Amino acid sequence: MDKLCIVIPAFNEEANMETVAREWHDITARVNGQSRLVIIDDGSTDSTYARLQALQKELPQLETVSKSNEGHGATVLYGYHYALRLGADFVFQTDSDGQTMPSEFWKFWESRRDYDIQIGFRKGRQDGYGRRIVTKVLKLVLFSVFTLWTADANAPFRLMSAGSLKQHLHRIPEHFNLTNVLLTVLYEKAESRIRYIHITFRPRQGGENSIYLTKIVWLGWQALKDFRRMAKRKKEVF
Repeated sequence: MDKLCIVIPAFNEEANMETVAREWHDITARVNGQSRLVIIDDGSTDSTYARLQALQKELPQLETVSKSNEGHGATVLYGYHYALRLGADFVFQTDSDGQTMPSEFWKFWESRRDYDIQIGFRKGRQDGYGRRIVTKVLKLVLFSVFTLWTADANAPFRLMSAGSLKQHLHRIPEHFNLTNVLLTVLYEKAESRIRYIHITFRPRQGGENSIYLTKIVWLGWQALKDFRRMAKRKKEVF
């Protein structure tokens, strides 16, 4: 029986939290009773964590954690380590804004033993022109630094085997801003069994984006510097 852990970071998502938690908890319940939904509150200043605590009384496979604010990438990294400590056989990650569709999880799960990692490909994403541009720029950055062309390196819809995740996770620096991007690079460079699958990516279902264009630009600049530094010492990283 394969144990699944779904990892979801959350910051100020009180508008979406109940719907997202219930929908993804249903996925873990349908997989088996050993699987867990792990939602990590990243220092929210609204009622996100309070709502999660209330939901735990109804959703037996939901585990919630609250920590100080570090940002999306660091919270995802925290969640991956948490899932491995729980003894997960497979780790799935998505976000708490309701943009991804739980119904599309099953085509990933059915092929879980055939791939080390399966990543959603957000073709025709519906979350704004600015973010689509950022995705295209990221592709160019990864190509220029690592000579690597990916379909969607940062997609928040990915299923990984625990064994393969353990091989790569220790290479990601603590508090890193773009954990999923670097993980994609590590999997690609290791010539892992990778599949990209087209997924639906809806507009945010409620609340407001916590990352604006200026912050995205700053994160991108930091990531570029980090990636260049890693590329120079690639024997240690890859």
